[in-house]
Amino acid sequence: MSGPTILLTNDDGIDRPGFRAMCEALSAVGEVTAVAPAVDQSAIGRAISVETDISVEDHPLGYAVEGTPADCVVAGLEALVPDADIVVAGCNKGANLGAYVLGRSGTVSAAVEAAFFGVPAIAASTYVETSDVDFEAYETTAAQHAHAVRTTACLVDRALEAGVFETADYLNVNAPPADRDTDMELGGSPPDLPVRVTRPSLVYDMDATPTDAGVRLHDRVWKHMATGDVTDPDGTDRRAVVDGCVSVSPLTAPHTTERHDALDDLVRGIDRSAD
Repeated sequence: MSGPTILLTNDDGIDRPGFRAMCEALSAVGEVTAVAPAVDQSAIGRAISVETDISVEDHPLGYAVEGTPADCVVAGLEALVPDADIVVAGCNKGANLGAYVLGRSGTVSAAVEAAFFGVPAIAASTYVETSDVDFEAYETTAAQHAHAVRTTACLVDRALEAGVFETADYLNVNAPPADRDTDMELGGSPPDLPVRVTRPSLVYDMDATPTDAGVRLHDRVWKHMATGDVTDPDGTDRRAVVDGCVSVSPLTAPHTTERHDALDDLVRGIDRSAD
């Protein structure tokens, strides 16, 4: 079929409902090959297996990899799908919102890995409200990922020709959950929610409290999201999702800043070779 060649991965594992929903939707707009972790690799960031063999097994959707999302992207782009036009990671159970999350998320890290190969990428996630459920045990349905999946399929179908990736290296898509009974004729149809271009929120609300066993780390942002009581300003990713919109953040991969006089002066002062 015509359309882009798509390498699809995730961090939840190849058999998750959100991943299957994404695979189905993308198959309507391009040629999809799944290269995804065989088991859950959530929140593993850009961890990668170096100088070691990783197991790759055939799977009905493509390839199941005994490794991390970054492993999957490297293996996919170098060996399994070397002609990929775009990499998609997701659809993830749980939102990946805020600047502080970008380095933790295996889903986003897969997109970052692709960007360093010079291949455009999209990370996609669905927010799960977990104030009254066990997040680890909670299983989403494919239908609940419809908003994120539909948005991603539309972006894959149109963004390459639109020149989006001439400026952005990758896109981070986050959406509220759809109703569990949402019609899953995903194709390339647009989402049913407003779509907003956003920037990652800078709000950070981690804390650590002593316990009998050591220290408990707690991300308080999720409690605020559950009540809608967030301080994130308009234009940010978290604010968009709390307001019932799909968030699309254009991002770049090289972690650099502008060169500046303060560091230049400091280095001159400690560089013995300049004496």
